Amino acid sequence: MIARWLEARRDGREQPPQEIAAFVRGVVDGSVTRAQAAAWLAFVQCRGMSAAETVALTLAMADSGARLEWTGLTGPFVDKHSTGGVGDKVSLVLAPLWAALGRKVPMLSGRGLGITGGTLDKLEAIPGFRTDLDAAALRRALGAAGCFISGQTSELAPADRILYALRNETQTVPSIPLITASILSKKLVEGIEHLVLDVKCGSGAFMQTEAEARALAESLQRVGAGAGLRTQAHVTDMSQPLGEAVGNALEVEEAVACLQGAGPRALRALVVQLSGAGADAEQALDGGAALERWRRMLRAQDGDPDAPLRGAGCRREVLLAESAGTVTRCDAGAVGRAAFVLGAGRAREQDRVHPGVGVLVHAHRGDRVQRGQPLLTLVHDRKGLEEARRLARDAVAIA
Repeated sequence: MIARWLEARRDGREQPPQEIAAFVRGVVDGSVTRAQAAAWLAFVQCRGMSAAETVALTLAMADSGARLEWTGLTGPFVDKHSTGGVGDKVSLVLAPLWAALGRKVPMLSGRGLGITGGTLDKLEAIPGFRTDLDAAALRRALGAAGCFISGQTSELAPADRILYALRNETQTVPSIPLITASILSKKLVEGIEHLVLDVKCGSGAFMQTEAEARALAESLQRVGAGAGLRTQAHVTDMSQPLGEAVGNALEVEEAVACLQGAGPRALRALVVQLSGAGADAEQALDGGAALERWRRMLRAQDGDPDAPLRGAGCRREVLLAESAGTVTRCDAGAVGRAAFVLGAGRAREQDRVHPGVGVLVHAHRGDRVQRGQPLLTLVHDRKGLEEARRLARDAVAIA
């Protein structure tokens, strides 16, 4: 039977939903070997999957474990997913903002890998903050704050963890059907009704071109609808960092500034856009309602909203403009790599990140600068400083 499944994928023949579901069950219970699962993934990478097959894979992965349910709590239940970027701290602002607007936001997030920052890594710069809540603690947090941001428990979508690890080993991460199923299966188990998707596009994103980003956005919307989840996708710019802060504690500080009605305009504009709430979102940010929900969420997850962030006391080195002119490039990929070598990111899942290091971006594309004006600040503990300095210098061009 397994040989027949592999042959179907290898030859590009349509697999029925029950066959895909049986394959996923075999991945989880071990009756499908790692080698067989890896071959199946490789065939998907080469041959692709139809929309119907991707819906079947998504549902099978979501059904491979438990699902969260919110009986007794009043919705609507919403969440947002970003495909990842440099300086993307939107989730930290959007979850409490939505909660202030009367939504319930059960947000399961992940850790960073490579130059893409992870929401959980950022939040763990807050003393005491727990990202390992079990189902009962998640329910308490959602009831108390209207939102939570935590890690995926071992009972939720276990097939995704197994297949994602294999995709990393077998170079099958870029497959749009596999990306789609991975993202949506994790969201389906949250018990949400509506999912907003932020598909990043540019040098600091997984999808480098607009065509690639739009293809993924369309796949996510089509498969989400087929799986019974209402989705709305936005393709947004990641050719330069979002906001000014890149790095875990630095991004928490900037997110709090946004929740206080301040912070970079680009961050606030994207948060308001993704919220879908327009003037109501602006009012919740300026009036303190979103900040109050943030503080509730931190306390509900054992964090101290008033404590100094972890990693404080790092050194700072300011890089100055060597000539006057207009910034024509502030490359997100290069800035992300600079933060990575300073210790803000990880190369392997088991690596630790430094909560305090990173890069502050003072000039973005289109800004006029004078000679001697600050362009970037490297926040460091000396590790990787020379390489980070070179990467940061190369990230910015002035004409």
